[in-house]
Amino acid sequence: MPNPGALFLLPSAVRRDPRVAAWFGEVTDPLSMMVEPWFDRLRGCGGDVRETLHDGMPTACVGDAAFAYVNAFSAHASIGFFHAADLPDPSSLLEGAGKRMRHVKLRLGAEANEEALRALIDAAYRDVRRRMESEE
Repeated sequence: MPNPGALFLLPSAVRRDPRVAAWFGEVTDPLSMMVEPWFDRLRGCGGDVRETLHDGMPTACVGDAAFAYVNAFSAHASIGFFHAADLPDPSSLLEGAGKRMRHVKLRLGAEANEEALRALIDAAYRDVRRRMESEE
């Protein structure tokens, strides 16, 4: 049985992935553009943040351990977290019922709770860093 706390590793993650740059360079729809500043926030979490395009989504990693991703759909944009079921979420932003993953939906015309979302991003980054250290 897999370890429920196991890290999701993406060895293709690099400091700046040209495929991620191309993903953002090709977007013209408002929902995709909505997530770009949030991905920049993910990138800024620490010097050990790497990125890759996983399943067509820009994904941020601590080293090669995924901690968050962004994507855009027809009705909303999403910022997802790989171990969000264990994150504090006092503002109840997280949606989903998976064993580990949760996401925050962003919609055009709806204000996001930016302070709470920044706190979730920081918590997700710190959580995966701790998980990595405990596996060493």
